[in-house]
Amino acid sequence: MTDFSLDSRLEADTIPIGDLHLSRVLLMNDAQFPWVILVPRRAAMREIIDLAPKDRAALYREIESVSEALQRLFSPTKLNVAALGNMVAQLHVHVIARFEADAAWPKPVWSMGARVPYTPEAAKACAEALSVALGRL
Repeated sequence: MTDFSLDSRLEADTIPIGDLHLSRVLLMNDAQFPWVILVPRRAAMREIIDLAPKDRAALYREIESVSEALQRLFSPTKLNVAALGNMVAQLHVHVIARFEADAAWPKPVWSMGARVPYTPEAAKACAEALSVALGRL
C-alpha cells in the first residue's frame, strides 16, 4: 500500500467516508445522486486487471458491499457500476444509485453538467449513513 495517493480531482470532487480492506470509500459531492467511489489503495493502478488476483477479488467484494448498502439505504430503481477512467486515470469504481425520477434518467450521470454539492449537514448525514451501512468505516 505504500506510495498510494488519491488523484487530486477525486479528492476535490468527493467527501471521504473511510476505508474498507482494499479501497478508500468516497461520496461524490453531488446531491442529485447517491454516488460512491471506491479507490483501491494501490499505487499506479489504472485498470482492474492491473490488480493482483487477491486484490481483484477484494475489490469485487467491496463493490458488492457498497451496492448492497446503497440498495438498503435508498431502494434505487437501478444500480450503475462503472470503472471508466477517461478523465481520471487512477483506478476507481463508481457505484451509483439511480432512480427513474433522477435528473439524468435514463442517461449517464456524467452527462448532467453541473454538480449540485451537498450542504455540509446533508454530506455529513449521507456519509454517516453509508459508514454505518458498511460496518462503521
